[in-house]
Amino acid sequence: MTEDTKTELTKAVGHHQIDTESVISVEEVTRQAQAMAESVPLEKIASLAKNAPFVSIENLKAGYGKMEILHDFNLQVARKQSLCLIGPNGAGKSTILHSIFGFTNIFSGRILVGDGEDKRDITSMTSSEKLKNAGIAYILQDKSVFPNMTVEENLWMGGYLMDKPDKAKETAEKIFAKYSRLAERRTHQAKVLSGGERRLLEISRALVMEPEVLLVDEPSIGLEPRFIDMVFEILDDLQNNEGKTIIMVEQNAKKGLEFADIGYVLV
Repeated sequence: MTEDTKTELTKAVGHHQIDTESVISVEEVTRQAQAMAESVPLEKIASLAKNAPFVSIENLKAGYGKMEILHDFNLQVARKQSLCLIGPNGAGKSTILHSIFGFTNIFSGRILVGDGEDKRDITSMTSSEKLKNAGIAYILQDKSVFPNMTVEENLWMGGYLMDKPDKAKETAEKIFAKYSRLAERRTHQAKVLSGGERRLLEISRALVMEPEVLLVDEPSIGLEPRFIDMVFEILDDLQNNEGKTIIMVEQNAKKGLEFADIGYVLV
């Protein structure tokens, strides 16, 4: 092997040079990655959120039952920013979204939402309270439409927590005006929609409560490339034209990081 070839095989990881000729265990890779992650200062996290976080997670320990999945996790994202979480299966990406929305047990730490004096601690709120009172909506990664209901009825279900049911119908009409693709299928059962149309319906249903923060779990999963582009165009519009703050988990790292203002890699 020539010296030039050897040089090409040497890759930089963080601030360290690693010779790829060396054999390294999975455990050692994980240890080094965790050490790098732990070395990220909170000042850096704050600067990415323009030192004005709208959503903050502080030293969060959370999980399911008695099992702790997140260990002293920190996150900050500013109003109207987007943040993408990527990493291998089991790294805790969806657990972060679950924790924000109230699907996990919180052992310590806190979750804050809001600006300035309006910032409040939502850690102990229920999912319903977060949707209705804190302006946070969750778009699940699994097929979550009601298949035997029409597109219109699915949208109405998005407003089930509204004090005035007619408000949901009014908001649904605004959504139909914005997305003609859904309007054309308003009387169709959701089960006949294409994958992309179903994803659009799931996003639109989350908008009925007029949230400020969207938690989006794997928006591209199971979609054809043309529909993936459509979904990310919709999310881009929601962020840049409607001012939504978006925190997403995305399996397609390239697509997710191209879209987001901030990227977090979990190991």
